[in-house]
Amino acid sequence: MSSKIYQRPESDGISDARLAAIVDSSFDAIISKDLNSIIVSWNAAAETLFGYSAEEAIGKSILMLIPESRRGEETSIINRIKAGVRVDTFETVRVRKDGSYVPVSLTVSPIRNSQGQIVGASKIARDISQAKDAERQIRLLLREVNHRVKNQYAVILSIIRETGKRSKSIGDYEARLRERIMSLSNAHDLLVLGDWVGAELAQLAADQLRAFPNENRIFINGPIVTVSPNAVQHLAMAFHELATNSAKHGVLASGAGSIVIQWAIALRPNEEAEFRLEWIETFSEPFLEGIIEGAQGQGFGTVILKRVTPQALGGSATYESGASRVAWTLTAPAKNVINPRS
Repeated sequence: MSSKIYQRPESDGISDARLAAIVDSSFDAIISKDLNSIIVSWNAAAETLFGYSAEEAIGKSILMLIPESRRGEETSIINRIKAGVRVDTFETVRVRKDGSYVPVSLTVSPIRNSQGQIVGASKIARDISQAKDAERQIRLLLREVNHRVKNQYAVILSIIRETGKRSKSIGDYEARLRERIMSLSNAHDLLVLGDWVGAELAQLAADQLRAFPNENRIFINGPIVTVSPNAVQHLAMAFHELATNSAKHGVLASGAGSIVIQWAIALRPNEEAEFRLEWIETFSEPFLEGIIEGAQGQGFGTVILKRVTPQALGGSATYESGASRVAWTLTAPAKNVINPRS
């Protein structure tokens, strides 16, 4: 629908036609009003933004677009326009025909006639809904990142403390600490690539084990699932401890036997779904020392597997180590492990 453009008495018809074409093709709502706040012109973008046709809007008060709580803005605008002052761009809220609110940026300038007298105002309104949504999303992401970083700090501090308690020398401490923090770093990379939604469990396991020797002895089986950021972090630590032990005492050290990592989600009537993950390491030859950091005591790996990881996921875990087999089983509510948006 063509615009209704405010006409000066002495206007050039050709110039006005060009102006009308420019105004009508603008993506911004361009509206003019007189000094009594009565709408004089209304372009196509204004119709799209506010929902009123030119016939419905022209001749009506601009107040029909302004929420009751913001009516004072119009009084201020008119006073400044009468004084010949341009109203610099500012952000506010306006009302559509359907009653919904839309955030807009407004710029208002005086309109003068051929004698230089101020006869009205030209208003340019731009829909900034997407920009506002993006700002909200950024704020949410920043809060999420802040939360994750604080959690990461807490985990790193725990690693530093527990590794220090159980290290035999400064060199041993530095090596173990470096390995564990690199494990967390790899998990963090997966989260970043997944926009902090989580990571596929199979990929998480593969990434944590890729650096170890004899990885061809590892078999990963399970449905495609995306685990939550919290689960990514704690499962990564568990995989790292299990793989480190295996590289010292088990299958990854000898190149004999196999490691099976498998998981499933059990659905039970009238009960919440249960997530079950298993690491089953079977030696083709007995390995009497196949124990994670002295699992008979309370090594850091044991703490991670038996307490830290299951508690973080609201579940429980068992760890068994023998001469020919190591088995770690984790069970937890699926809602605490699986990202519901996956």
